[in-house]
Amino acid sequence: MTGLRERKRRQTHETISATAVSLFLERGFDEVSVAEVAAAAQVSKPTLFKYFPTKEDLVLHRISDHQGEAARIVRGREAGEAPLEALRRHFLAGLERRDPVTGLNDHPEVLGYHGMVFTTPTLAARVFQYMARDEEALAVALTEIVDELTARLVAGQVLATQRVLARRNWRTLVEGETADRAHPAAAAAADHAFALLPRIG
Repeated sequence: MTGLRERKRRQTHETISATAVSLFLERGFDEVSVAEVAAAAQVSKPTLFKYFPTKEDLVLHRISDHQGEAARIVRGREAGEAPLEALRRHFLAGLERRDPVTGLNDHPEVLGYHGMVFTTPTLAARVFQYMARDEEALAVALTEIVDELTARLVAGQVLATQRVLARRNWRTLVEGETADRAHPAAAAAADHAFALLPRIG
């Protein structure tokens, strides 16, 4: 019964989210009310808020799996591997598999999703809050290797680098390039960007 309840909970969570994102992409984030999302997903507003405390969470939970990712990569890197090399390798692997977080995914819904997040002030503000938490987590992980000031400076540079690369990839695709054709240049840009970061560890 516990497994059945958990599957039903996950299904309800996904139904609400998919419904919300579809409506937001069709009409705009600010033009759709939470009540409309609940009605379209066939749940009550209290049920919706049980799964998603805020309207922004209906959208941004899709990137929540990446929270703290950079710190996890640094702590879980291979023996003898430098922290920034591990982060570079991970970003390149994301490009290879067209992970939406790298910006190199040309599925229409992914392109629309990124456009909505980048151009909606409340969503963009929340993303920067996520980035601040990621930066803090990465800085803490790096203090196991270098001094606290260096760790914070490098963490800020890493997160900014990944953001710039992802936004650049998204713009390339929006302008009409395909992810497959854009991949070699995106990988080269990532190599160049990470090479500019300071070597530590």
